[in-house]
Amino acid sequence: MADWTIDDAERLYRVKRWGGGYFEIGDNGNLHITPVPGNPQVRIDFKSVIEEMKQEGIQFPVVVRFHDILRSQVAELNQTFRNQIEEAEYQGKYMGVYPVKVNQMREVVEEIVDAGAPFDYGLEAGSKAELLTVLAFNTNESALTILNGYKDEEFMRLALLGRKLGRKIIVVVEKYSELLSLVRISKELEIDPIIGLRSKMTVKGRGKWESSGGDRAKFGLTIAEIINAARYLEQQGLAHTLKLLHFHIGSQLVDIRSVKDAVAEGGRIYAELRKMGVDLEFVDVGGGLGIDYDGTQSTSDSSRNYSMQEYVADVVYGMKEVCDLEGVPHPNLVSESGRAITAHHSCVVAQIVGEIKNSTVQFDTSEEEDEHVFVRNMRGLVSSLEEDGDNLQEIFNDASQWKEQAIDAFKLRVISLSELAKIETFYWQLMTYLHRKIKEVEFVPEELQELQYDLSSQYLCNFSVFQSAADTWAIDQVLPVVPLIRMNEKPTVNCSLVDITCDSDGKIDQFVGENGVADVLPIHPLKPGEDYFIGLFLTGAYQDVMGDMHNLFGRLNEVHIFSDDDDPEDFYIEEVVTGSSVSNVLSIMQYNPSAMAQDVKRIIDKHVAAGSIKPREGVKWTDFYEDCLHGYTYLKTSK
Repeated sequence: MADWTIDDAERLYRVKRWGGGYFEIGDNGNLHITPVPGNPQVRIDFKSVIEEMKQEGIQFPVVVRFHDILRSQVAELNQTFRNQIEEAEYQGKYMGVYPVKVNQMREVVEEIVDAGAPFDYGLEAGSKAELLTVLAFNTNESALTILNGYKDEEFMRLALLGRKLGRKIIVVVEKYSELLSLVRISKELEIDPIIGLRSKMTVKGRGKWESSGGDRAKFGLTIAEIINAARYLEQQGLAHTLKLLHFHIGSQLVDIRSVKDAVAEGGRIYAELRKMGVDLEFVDVGGGLGIDYDGTQSTSDSSRNYSMQEYVADVVYGMKEVCDLEGVPHPNLVSESGRAITAHHSCVVAQIVGEIKNSTVQFDTSEEEDEHVFVRNMRGLVSSLEEDGDNLQEIFNDASQWKEQAIDAFKLRVISLSELAKIETFYWQLMTYLHRKIKEVEFVPEELQELQYDLSSQYLCNFSVFQSAADTWAIDQVLPVVPLIRMNEKPTVNCSLVDITCDSDGKIDQFVGENGVADVLPIHPLKPGEDYFIGLFLTGAYQDVMGDMHNLFGRLNEVHIFSDDDDPEDFYIEEVVTGSSVSNVLSIMQYNPSAMAQDVKRIIDKHVAAGSIKPREGVKWTDFYEDCLHGYTYLKTSK
């Protein structure tokens, strides 16, 4: 279309700004993926991925994982630290860990461990189940395993098992009483632990997780407790086991100044402990490396005002400056950057299956004898648009008042249901007219500005917000949402997205917009007989694992994509992981699907015996019920 270009689409959807170099809009209007930064010739057309999934009979919605992106992020973080350490002539090493809580999926953890092997990149666990996972997967004896969270005796014994197996497992003490238990158990087993202490920082981050720092922080020891812990270990003959200082001021840090302040404070604590004779080797700066979800490069809750390179430089140079001033050795640096590693690699692909739009309501508004004055007034207002159509505020005021009065009159049995339907039809005709006219005027009254949202469509999307985009509902996290095709066409429909759950909260109405966050998403009109798909991006961190089963919608089918420069489409589907069946989710909720099928069969058999259902029909209904039990929990759309 002559009045719409790919540059226009980019300004609207900001793909390059949130895409991290992995996503962009192709000349054909489809979303393209360049998963290998060092090889821009590898370019995957998302439409080709969708078509192959259709051919393979994979049902939507689908989680699509680009494993090359995951590997690239692991390499980028580690290489950035190495480069900054070399440039700064920093004397310590970087020994990062991936916090498995961010995405515990086996395929993700395996890929990160494999990609991180050349860098001795380790894992972090915050629960007993995560520790059991880490013990099995983090077999690199040169890599660290960091254990955070509150711990019981069994947790500590598992950690010491790891020490017995030659692993560099560091137990981070979150509460002083944990230290007493750890010392007792380690002496009982005659296994020296490696101990870290988490400091309760005075610095607080900015954003949704700023409560991770400050005096009311959930985790960490006060300065007095840290000193007492060091002295207690010395008294117990275990001073040599205290090797790490840990601090964390929040996830998704939006302001780089918080990072600078935290490193300055943490660096001073480390330096003073070293001068007290504590032989610390590591400083763990925690997580917090943010993602620019909305592409604004700002301090909004869904953005960050810095790059990965700037973050790493501030950690390295900030720690070096403190240590050099205090005359203490440079510690090895540890970070727990899970969001930055995983967010980009995963997205949710869902199909739009319908449109809900109030302004398209149609009803016969033919004039009748003795119709109520409210109907005549609304008809007159519509008829007067040619003469008085410029009085936008007056038209809005009159139409809104008469509609409200008509609703009250209907409740009092003054007007009929048909008359109310006519008034409703006239009202939406008037609002549509006003919405069109306000685009032509310089000043738009405040009430009329809301018409864009009121008249926007709701696109019905075959997925569950609660399962696949939990943070958009729970904490108003903005996730990039874009059409995967037709971006070379001008989007003419403003919409929000509603899911197929029966909950009114099952919607997305905050989007990456041209001028920041918008409450509607410009998108394309649906074409009869043509599938239309949208993608929810940056879902690889937390969204993959935090979803619930509201309405018993289970986990999505997964498709794992690897790039292949020799393939005509530059990719291949390496694995398909089947999502939850109805039977799966019912079993989790303590139902017995087999017994349910038998119960329904008995009921059908009774109807067959009574003659209300024919035998052949009964068999078909029984099979149908059992097929549904074994089927996908989402709507069946594309074949």
